[in-house]
This record gives sequence, C-alpha cells and structure tokens, in this order.
Amino acid sequence: MANNARSAKEQEPCLRVIPLGGLHEIGKNTCVFEYGDDLMLVDAGLAFPSDGMHGVNVVLPDTSFLRENQKRIRGMIVTHGHEDHIGGISHHLKHFNIPVIYGPRLALSMLTGKMDEAGVSDRTTLQTVSPRDVVKVGQHFSVEFIRNTHSMADSYSLAIKTPVGTIIFTGDFKFDHTPVDGEHFDMARLAHHGEEGVLCLFSDSTNAEVPGFCPPERSVFPNLDRHMASAEGRVIITTFASSIHRVSMILELALKNGRKVGLLGRSMLNVIAKARELGYMRAPDELFVPIKQINDVPDRETLLLMTGSQGEPLAALSRISRGEHPQVRVKTTDTIIFSASPIPGNTISVVNTIDKLMMLGAKVVYGKGEGIHVSGHGFQEDQKLMLALTKPKFFVPVHGEHRMLVQHSKTGHAMGVPENNTLIIDNGDVVELTPDSIRKGDPVKAGIELLDQSRNGIVDARVLKERQQLAEDGVVTILSAISTDGAMVAPPRVNLRGVVTTADARKMSLWTEREITWVLENKWKQLCRHTGGKAPEVDWMGVQREVEVGLGRRMRRELQVEPLILCLVQPAPGGTPVYKGRADAEPDDRPAPRGRRGGGGPGRSNNGQGRNTPAPVRTNTAPAPAPAAATAVVEKPDAQKAVASKPEPEPEMPAGRTRRRRSAAA
Repeated sequence: MANNARSAKEQEPCLRVIPLGGLHEIGKNTCVFEYGDDLMLVDAGLAFPSDGMHGVNVVLPDTSFLRENQKRIRGMIVTHGHEDHIGGISHHLKHFNIPVIYGPRLALSMLTGKMDEAGVSDRTTLQTVSPRDVVKVGQHFSVEFIRNTHSMADSYSLAIKTPVGTIIFTGDFKFDHTPVDGEHFDMARLAHHGEEGVLCLFSDSTNAEVPGFCPPERSVFPNLDRHMASAEGRVIITTFASSIHRVSMILELALKNGRKVGLLGRSMLNVIAKARELGYMRAPDELFVPIKQINDVPDRETLLLMTGSQGEPLAALSRISRGEHPQVRVKTTDTIIFSASPIPGNTISVVNTIDKLMMLGAKVVYGKGEGIHVSGHGFQEDQKLMLALTKPKFFVPVHGEHRMLVQHSKTGHAMGVPENNTLIIDNGDVVELTPDSIRKGDPVKAGIELLDQSRNGIVDARVLKERQQLAEDGVVTILSAISTDGAMVAPPRVNLRGVVTTADARKMSLWTEREITWVLENKWKQLCRHTGGKAPEVDWMGVQREVEVGLGRRMRRELQVEPLILCLVQPAPGGTPVYKGRADAEPDDRPAPRGRRGGGGPGRSNNGQGRNTPAPVRTNTAPAPAPAAATAVVEKPDAQKAVASKPEPEPEMPAGRTRRRRSAAA
C-alpha cells in the first residue's frame, strides 16, 4: 500500500524547476521552469573564465537540455541587465529560437545591441515591462514583475503563478531604502503574495555569510567626493560599466568638482549611451570630452572613467597599467580609484593590476576600508526580511557558492522554514514541487560551454587540456617516415618547444626510434588491413596515437614531465629501403633482460655489438646502406651547442672489420 501511495504521488503533476547555472558558483545564472508541455527560461548569463582556461573568453552553461526540448520553449523572463544574467542570450539564440523575451527597458536595450552584433535579432521578439506588469508565458505560467533594488538600475524580482502555487524568484536584490534613482523596492507586493501564500522561495544567496544589512548605494558618495576633491592631478576611476547608479554618482561628482569626463572601454561607452538615452542617467553633453582630446584638459580638471575593475587583460585600465594604451599614460600625480570589489576568481588579476599602477608612481585607492564600494546583494538581514515578507512553505537558496547556499538555508531555518522543506541543489538538479511536497527529481545534463574570443568557436575539453599541457610542459613534435610495409624508412625528426628536460637531443631521438619500432612490431597488424588492392589500408592516425602514448609514458617515467606530444607520419610506398636504426646508440641504462620493452623488449634484439638498438623490421627489400644518424632539432644555449657539435668517439669495432668514418655533414 505504501509503495502504491508513493507511486501515485510521483505521478502527480508537478512543477519542475531546473537551474542550469548559478549554483555552487558566481555567474552564468540560468533557470528553467517546466510544467506539462511548457518550458519557461529565467535569465541566461555568462561567467568569467578561470586562470587555467587558456584562450577562453566566455563561460556559458551547457544548454543540451534546452536544445533537446526547444519546441517546448514558450518564452524567457529577464530580471535585470547584468552580464551574468543576459550575457548568454545572443549565443543561445544561434542554436534555438525563443518566441518572446520579457524584461526591463534597460536590460532589453542592452540586449538589442548584443543580438544585432551576433546576427540573431530575428530569432525572438523583445517585450519591455514596467513594475507590477503581469505577462502570460505558455498555458501554465503567469509572471508578475516586482520592482527591487540592486546595483543595476531597472531590476526586478518575480512572482510566478503556476498550477501548483505561487513561486517567488528574487533575482539579485538588496533592500536599499535610499535608492539613487528614487525607485524603491516594492515590498508591499512581496507582503501581498506572502499573505496569499507562497509555495516556494528561490532567493539570492551571494552574501549569505555577511551579517547585518547591506549598506545603501548612496553611502559611497561622500567617500568618492572626498578622494576626488583632494586629488592634486587626474582622477581615474574604474567600476562595473553596468553599475548605472555608481556611474551616475561619479558623473554627478565630476560636475560638482569641475572635472571633465573621458570614457574608456567599449562596455562603458555603450552602457552610458543606453542609460542616457532611456533617462536612467542625467548628464550634460559638455561634461564629456573625447578621449583623443583629454590630454588638452588640465590634469586638475580631468576625470577618466573606465573599465578594468576586475583586472581583465584587454580592459582599459589593465592596458594602461602595462603602458600599452595609445592615449593614456600613468602620471605620478594620478589618483586611481577601484570602486568595485573583485569577483571570486579575479582577485589575483586585480592585485597584479594594482601593483603595476603603484610601481608607475600613482596613488591607488582600493579596499573595503575606503568605503568606495558597496555590494548589490543583500546581507543576512536583507535575506531574513525577504523570508519574513514572503513566508514561504518551501525554500531553495540559489545564486551562490556551496557554503553560501548552506548558510542561507540555516538563515531560512532560523526564520521558521522546516529543514525538511529546504533543498540545497546544484546545476542540473531538478526541484519537483507539488502543493504539499518538495523533492529532487532525476537530474538533467548540466556543465559548461567555453567560447573563444570570437564568441563563436566552442573550446571543448580536449582542446582545453591540450592548451593546459602546452602552458605547463611545452610540446614535442615528431616527424616519422613509415612505409606501407610497416617499416621505418628514415630517422625520425624530434623538435622540442617549451620543454624543460635533462635529456639531450640524441637521447630523445633514440627514445623516439624505440617507440616507433615497438609500435610497428607489436601494433602494425591491428593498424593495417589488406583489402586485396595494391597497397594495404593503414590507420595512420592510430599509428600516430600509439607513438604519442608510448613516448608520453616514457617521458613521464624518465623525466617527470608531461608535454603535449604530436606525431606526424609521412607515409612511404612499399618497398622503400628500410632504416635499420642507430648503430652507435648508447646502451640503455636500465637492466635489459630478454623480452623487456625499451631495449630488448618484444621484437627487439642486440645488434651483435653489445648495444641495445631497435631491430630492423623484416621486409622483402634488400638492406639499404647505413643511413645518417637520427637528427633532432632542440633549442640549446650557445655553450650546449658547442659541446653538442663536438664529434663523438667512434665505437670500437671487432677485429677484422673496418668502418668508414662518417663526415661531419652526415
């Protein structure tokens, strides 16, 4: 009976909420609501790459689930215009259509430019909304936009009415009672839904570990004013371009202190233009000076506002710190203000930029103690107020790293939400909600997609691993000539780049010969197929792979390095004279009992002179004259080159046998 009751409960229609990004991380916030045949997206953001993601410009969530179910997508809701909430939309539209996107005017205005640039403007319809507007998405979702306060202007929380109950999705928020733009948090609507009954609250957890209330945005105004008024020369300020309120205050202070403003950074120029066009920012045209003319303005009357607060390599301030910017050079009289805090993962880049600026003699103002930055995400007391207003039956902390989610869940328990009614989830987990229950369903595929600088090419896991190997241990390239008979017909050429090793060129060539010979003797039958034609079909890629694996294993064992190894095979026709290997090879310094690989292994034999050398491959061709020694191209210091150029002593020959001395050219 119990099993039947449980089965019936699982078959009961339920709301499925599926986060594809934003859990156990900061950024790429993307969430899917599913009921019946309807799918609704809430936001689609991006994240910054970590240090090990070489050549990666943008990190996006894996959207395989959306691509597989694109016919069921009914629309998207945008909460606000930060990149970690809208930055992935234009890329996703290249792979699947979204019938309609509802969102704030400022966010959709910024999104329009991104879509035009990506060439996907025809893949969706944009519909702007105002506070308390209600939109219908599909048959089962009714979404009300509730004005909230955040570091980004025109930001909203959502009240989503579904067949199972009302869901409050906070988006990014804090309770700012003195907003810069005068747009207050609509707490009355939150309280209204709380009185009517909220089934589940999905709430921002970014600052769940910080006690108290988040300070209002206006609190940075007097501190910025103090630093600007006391500056003897130019003032350079970097902040998030999308922090409309912060930028508005900086422009207001520039007017107050009699400074002309020069703007640097594409995103800063675009956001300010959009905000002024829509009325979110008020500043006279004469306040701004083109950056090419900024040097004509006296330093005491100059303010430079730019991107680069996160130490991004190509941002304006980072280029200035390296002395690479064409218009701006740091002066010892400059005051540089970081009105932003590092996003987790960017701290090293930020402090390196600060160090470089200080080395150039500038005064740099940064850090929490200066009071020049406040967060846009609520602290513990803000989160408690959200829980108190909405009074949810179930609670799911979102938007934060794992420790933040855990702490936020504890806050929820303290506010009266039972532990059994709280879920801590990860990207790809499925939250199944009914009027009386919350549980985890079967997860969907989730992960990341890495985009290169063009934002078109996907950097897959294999490419990323190869880039990491290149950065850490360098690359070894091998060129080998092999005939369709399965014989090595010329000495392999070995080239090292960025590899730190004690092995000399001669030893690397010998190791490579041994690996190629072993592959031909032990793997050739599996890699070559006779089809009745004149020449057999050879899996040359398989040959290359076997050589790469073998040499990589040897370098790990002998040298404790793991470079990227690239083997290129130059096929030769059958009957080409066989290269017999190096007659003057040094003996292997390891014991070489019969049957051992790497100098006496399977298919290997001594050449009768007491030296372990690769045995020639048996073919029907007559033996070729003794070839030149194997060559290797290796970067060497001049001293090493001089030593390497000395002729090696001739090996002793058995009595009665003579040997012609090789020329230096050979």
